[in-house]
Amino acid sequence: MRIDEAISTIKNVGIVPVIRASNVEEALQAVEAVSAGGIPIVEITMTVPDATKVIRSVVERHGQKVLTGAGTVLTGEQAKACIDAGAEFIVSPGLSMAVLEVARSRDKLAVPGALSPTELMSAVAGGAQVIKIFPCGNVGGPKYLKALRGPFPNLALIPTGGVNASNAADYFAAGAFALGVGADLIDLAALRAGRSDKVTTAARELADAARAARG
Repeated sequence: MRIDEAISTIKNVGIVPVIRASNVEEALQAVEAVSAGGIPIVEITMTVPDATKVIRSVVERHGQKVLTGAGTVLTGEQAKACIDAGAEFIVSPGLSMAVLEVARSRDKLAVPGALSPTELMSAVAGGAQVIKIFPCGNVGGPKYLKALRGPFPNLALIPTGGVNASNAADYFAAGAFALGVGADLIDLAALRAGRSDKVTTAARELADAARAARG
């Protein structure tokens, strides 16, 4: 999948579920639950043990039905490993020029993290087309995102951190390109208790909230 195709899919879906888990099976359960809830995108973080194995397994199981990406990618070498495993997009908590360069050379989307206006300017100078605002919820949430949209009205921003179904509409109203959602969507305790249906229900509610917010 080309960069423009990945951007289009993320824009259309509007939600990027961030999968953090303690083992491979738990991560795969989370992916299945989110997908069943109607969100065909997942971001497997590198904090998951054997994360590249999870990425490869998700791609093998779901193919083109689920857009599979890698998150918490800190180095160029990690980016290479994730892309080799099948990741179609790469997300970082901060700005790494090495990650951007590796992704660009492989025609894959890299989404660097930024928080301040200076960091946004650096990300754009590095060629970023989509930027993650993290941790958005800790610095004002939708109000902070709206403030950033003032000087950067045309940037595609994905607020992450503290985003959930109850504030999804506020984030979209503030100008979010899409929403990055982690712990507020992936209830690991429910998964460990055999209640993956709880995650599926949460995914469905979030997907419905995103559709309603965007009309």
